[in-house]
Amino acid sequence: MKQTILVVGVTDIPGESVARQLHKDGYVVRILTRDPEESRIKLGDAFQFVKGDVDDILSLEKALYGCFGVYINLRGGPKAEDFDKIEHKGTANIAKVSAMMNVQRLIYLSDAIVSEENFGFPFVKAKLQAEEAIRKSGVPYSIFCATHFMEFLPLYIRWNRGYVIGNQSYPIHWLAVNDYAKMVSRAFQLPEAANKRFFIYGPEAWTMSEAIKKYCLIVHPKVQISYIPIWLTSLIGKITFNTELQVITELMKLFEKVCEGGYPEEANELLGASTTTIEQWCKKQQKVV
Repeated sequence: MKQTILVVGVTDIPGESVARQLHKDGYVVRILTRDPEESRIKLGDAFQFVKGDVDDILSLEKALYGCFGVYINLRGGPKAEDFDKIEHKGTANIAKVSAMMNVQRLIYLSDAIVSEENFGFPFVKAKLQAEEAIRKSGVPYSIFCATHFMEFLPLYIRWNRGYVIGNQSYPIHWLAVNDYAKMVSRAFQLPEAANKRFFIYGPEAWTMSEAIKKYCLIVHPKVQISYIPIWLTSLIGKITFNTELQVITELMKLFEKVCEGGYPEEANELLGASTTTIEQWCKKQQKVV
């Protein structure tokens, strides 16, 4: 009998990629979603869909029934209470119900900047509290502290211009979601990946500015780059009530001040290292655009 894995957060790019990889690797993949029909249109009929939410315990019990594992990919913000409600408390609910339903493995997407020294940032605080809730649940877990995903680079292209928000001077080991999804799938398969916190990096380090320039050069060669102060995007986000821009602005404030932490060697050795470079990924995008 095939093992069933529940994926929470499939509307986000990494969550969707993980769901598709798990299905490819032979798992029965169940999706927790507020809108099953919309998710079915997006993903197709090869998946199971359960209507529910992370703050609805009964729907979590239904979704987790008979599951071997659960993958959590939540996204909160822009306010501190939003991060706390979704990232922290939502994850805690899933972990608690997972323990009740005898789930055997739990994998959670954290972030490479999540550490105690950065606890003062709401995004980091919520993820640290989520990680702690997972550990306390008693369910064998793998926490993936991943760096920036290449697939988010198109978000910085708007109105035929590329935008660098704030002073993003730290180098980032950009990660392709397909490489990441394969690592997640392997972690579900390997007992030795249980109860570990992995740092997940791509093979090359580029600053945000360098990465956006390379993406534009290959995929959108006519696009020019603009540099925008964070106070301006914050103002625009508030005036236009653009939640996505507000979330991006809050994260850019954080990424200005902190850099990646930890070391990827353990994850690379056990789960297989990410090999996709930004140039390789960008050339694939040329065929899509």
